[in-house]
Amino acid sequence: MIDIYTEIQQGNRWVESYGGKKPLFACILGFTDTGLIPGISAAGATPHDRQFTCLADAEFLYNGPQIQPQYPLPPLEAGASPVLISRAVVEALEIPLYLFNAGLPLLPPVPTIDLGGQRAKCLTSGKALALKTVEHLLAQGLMWGAKLAATTHDSYVILGECVVGGTTTALAVLMGLGIAAAGKVNSSHPQCNHAQKFAAVTTGLEMVGWKMGGKISPLELVAAVGDPMQIATAAMAIAASRTCGVMLAGGTQMLAVYALMEAIAREYALVWCPERVVVGTTGWVAQDPTGDTVGLANEVGGVPLLAAQLSFAGSTYPQLQAYDRGYVKEGVGAGACAIASNIMANWTPSQLLEAVEVLASRLSNN
Repeated sequence: MIDIYTEIQQGNRWVESYGGKKPLFACILGFTDTGLIPGISAAGATPHDRQFTCLADAEFLYNGPQIQPQYPLPPLEAGASPVLISRAVVEALEIPLYLFNAGLPLLPPVPTIDLGGQRAKCLTSGKALALKTVEHLLAQGLMWGAKLAATTHDSYVILGECVVGGTTTALAVLMGLGIAAAGKVNSSHPQCNHAQKFAAVTTGLEMVGWKMGGKISPLELVAAVGDPMQIATAAMAIAASRTCGVMLAGGTQMLAVYALMEAIAREYALVWCPERVVVGTTGWVAQDPTGDTVGLANEVGGVPLLAAQLSFAGSTYPQLQAYDRGYVKEGVGAGACAIASNIMANWTPSQLLEAVEVLASRLSNN
């Protein structure tokens, strides 16, 4: 059910080390006004809907289906939120869940740990976040990464995200770090909107006078064109890797976080253990013909890319069948939770689909 695409020996060692162990799942919530650019994301049918996607996902991840949620899951162009996958695994396997608010426009409707961040402005401004905010999120992330690791004993932490428009800010950070990411990233669209993303990113980078290969500190880069999730998650992963395993839950966004970890650790002489860190996603991302996730992982270098091989083509729900047509693909830790269900409880793809369908049935009956 799990394929390892890059750094295969290291990836196999990681799976052997943490197989059979229960992880904890921390989902880092953030917002960037980049997600409000018309057509930039399919995680919400309209820019207005996309303002509430993260709040609705967080509420569903924490509570599961409710009769009257404060923020119902928003309509998508097609498909259903990947939070159904994450929630099905967290609920069935009783995985401890932590929600972190790294910077949202509205307070989440469920308990979260507030990291004291801010929503990011659109990256085209070249002034996405105040540098002081980025520095604060770095410090908070290092502290919480150590705290999370201390509760896992000899297991691992899954670090997930929910940031609408986050693959575009990921492209910006990757390019800003000198990584050839253009044309390789993914999106929630069935056909990745590479030209739109690239235009937005280059506008933002040019606002800060960036040139390929030019020197800009990693924190200044995030402040210019990033989002609050990236720096908080990178810091958490650096600190947690010192004492436990880390699975960065996602595709493009978590490859950007990994690249940011390398840059931060190098710039500020921070100790971390790269051999304990992997990126975990879905096969829909890893094999997306309109992106090149494997090529991007190789460009970043040094990190095993794991993917859960899922198929919802045989589902009775059209919203789930849409995944196999290229919609949505990943988010809210879905791929990593799917991987965990396999290496912890030996779930097969059909068992996972069954659990997701049971959850979908409860949701539709409310």
